Amino acid sequence: MIHQYKNNGFNIVMDVNSGSVHVVDDIVYDMIPLVEPLISEGIKEADTIKAAVLNLADLPYPEAEITEAVDEVLELEKMGQLFMPDIYENYIFDFKNRETVVKALCLHIAHDCNLACQYCFAEEGEYHGRRALMSFEVGKKALDFLVANSGNRINLEVDFFGGEPLMNWQVVKDLVAYGRSLEEPHNKKFRFTLTTNGVLLNDEVLEFANKEMANIVLSIDGRKEVHDKMRPFRGGQGSYDMIVPKFQKVAESRDQMNYYVRGTFTHNNLDFSQDVLHLADLGFEQISVEPVVAPPEEDYAIREEDLPFLKEEYDRLAKGILERSEKGQKFNFFHFMIDLQGGPCVAKRLSGCGSGTEYLAVTPWGDFYPCHQFVGQEKFLMGNVEEGITNKDIMNEFKCCNVYAKDACKKCFAKFYCSGGCAANAYNFTGFINGTYDVGCELQRKRVECAIMIKAAQMM
Repeated sequence: MIHQYKNNGFNIVMDVNSGSVHVVDDIVYDMIPLVEPLISEGIKEADTIKAAVLNLADLPYPEAEITEAVDEVLELEKMGQLFMPDIYENYIFDFKNRETVVKALCLHIAHDCNLACQYCFAEEGEYHGRRALMSFEVGKKALDFLVANSGNRINLEVDFFGGEPLMNWQVVKDLVAYGRSLEEPHNKKFRFTLTTNGVLLNDEVLEFANKEMANIVLSIDGRKEVHDKMRPFRGGQGSYDMIVPKFQKVAESRDQMNYYVRGTFTHNNLDFSQDVLHLADLGFEQISVEPVVAPPEEDYAIREEDLPFLKEEYDRLAKGILERSEKGQKFNFFHFMIDLQGGPCVAKRLSGCGSGTEYLAVTPWGDFYPCHQFVGQEKFLMGNVEEGITNKDIMNEFKCCNVYAKDACKKCFAKFYCSGGCAANAYNFTGFINGTYDVGCELQRKRVECAIMIKAAQMM
């Protein structure tokens, strides 16, 4: 499968199955779609391919340049960098039957929040249910479950999530201490992360987090007027002025590493590149601003008619990142970070985050769900910390969730970069975890194109 596109003056060619990416001149760019069907028909002789291409009318290049360009294309094919077959689809049978271990938990340490964010999928922390704080005993049993079900895996991940985790801070600290006590006896290493809106962030929290948290996610949407509209306190007043100095202190205290500011853009701020650049101007070097996922009836939901503008906005952002980089003002934008040399293992490329198999969410009362976005949907209740996984059918269903189980993914050039997208988004928009959230897919494809263009520009 070949994907070709032009962006910011670059002719970019992706060979999806091999992972090869090429920046080519105009004539090679134009020859590739002419050679590809001949190769797919089994024609291998260079002279035959050249003759067939030369027989095509209206090619705006001299014959010598055409034959030279065809030679370049065929050389890439010989090197395994163009027109490669898909070697993964036959692997999927074994993939479905592979043994999995649990390696990560999302602990819903607090089903409560001190903000009232308009787009919150957690319903201001309640997740379709009652407000609650996780007890130490429930959290302790969750960590015991993780250790017992992690097999030979040494590195384990635990995310403290909410609602707002700092509303249950003592339990967070106690669980970190308990996790550390499990490491040596069981030959495990915990990687703890914390997601916070920053309202309760203080020096004591920061000191502890810098010692124990491998990563901190700081929730902020960008410009003051954008942030305060969507992330107010329950009384309606904005939270921007309170949290910005705290977040700047976090970023500097961690040497601009191992954190990121994470925002959401909506239909109300389609010019989201301005929010990204605003966060960079505040001094943040690790930035993620992502499209809201919301029912179409919400006034802030991203609509299909927004897509052309948003695609242009990603282009503007990509060019802005390159311009700033040339001036020594570098920052990382999460959705443009891409590894063209190695990247994730095959399993992750095919199935993504591992929700429902390797990654589980735990409610304050100890119920297991496939991930935080399924919490409260009783159809997806998998078990609890007392009894373990009692509904193996759900785990088996998620084990079969991969790019080859989704018709739209099979023919998509971005499938090995997005790994089939978010199962929760697919379910919420189609009723099936193997469905596709089409608006999200369109934006994902654009992000991949921009990310590769940035890599090309940096290498050139």
